[in-house]
Amino acid sequence: MKILLLEDDQEIGTWVRDGLTRSGHVVDWLENGRDALIAGAAQSYDLFILDRMTPEIDGLSVLKSLRAAKNMTPALFLTALGDVDDRVEGLQAGADDYLTKPFAFSELDARVAALGRRLQGTAGAEATTLTAGDIQLDLLKQNAVRQGKPLDLNAKEFRLLEAFLRSDGRVVTRNMLLEKVWDMNFDPTTSVVETHISRLRSKLEKPFQDSVIRTIRGAGYIFEPKT
Repeated sequence: MKILLLEDDQEIGTWVRDGLTRSGHVVDWLENGRDALIAGAAQSYDLFILDRMTPEIDGLSVLKSLRAAKNMTPALFLTALGDVDDRVEGLQAGADDYLTKPFAFSELDARVAALGRRLQGTAGAEATTLTAGDIQLDLLKQNAVRQGKPLDLNAKEFRLLEAFLRSDGRVVTRNMLLEKVWDMNFDPTTSVVETHISRLRSKLEKPFQDSVIRTIRGAGYIFEPKT
């Protein structure tokens, strides 16, 4: 994969770049957020790996700007900010994974590989569009429409909707969504799922004055698209 690495610490940056290169990746290592934002917007990457506390523009702002420009390249935060609130903030900004420092390179390598497999699965020979009722997703263009009208979804909202379209009417638990959308194991303290589903509902249901995501108390959610 072609990876954009934003890391201002020389020792860590060298270690991560060299390790990922040995794993077969091409790494563009940048040390300040301004250059990373310019590179991320101008070039095509398979993955962003971003520190949060970086000169000129912090990594969180870099990702928010890229997501606002509809750049849905998978992103992993690699940072010393490891509190629950910090992780939730990073995931809500559009990150696909979050790894705190200090870390073992083997874990970073495994997470990068997992994101790469997901990318290949999305762009593979299988269907590149999903349809359920009056809702369609284009997995390559990362576009969503309902009744022919575009839905302005951020990266996580799109992933949530994709998970619901793939559920085939089955109950989807909170833990399943954490694993599928955020690559997280169960964390009873985080409200990231509920927050994002609320935002998704406001865009997917409110303008159309109906409900397609039903909450099953104590179990999870069921997706019920209109036919």
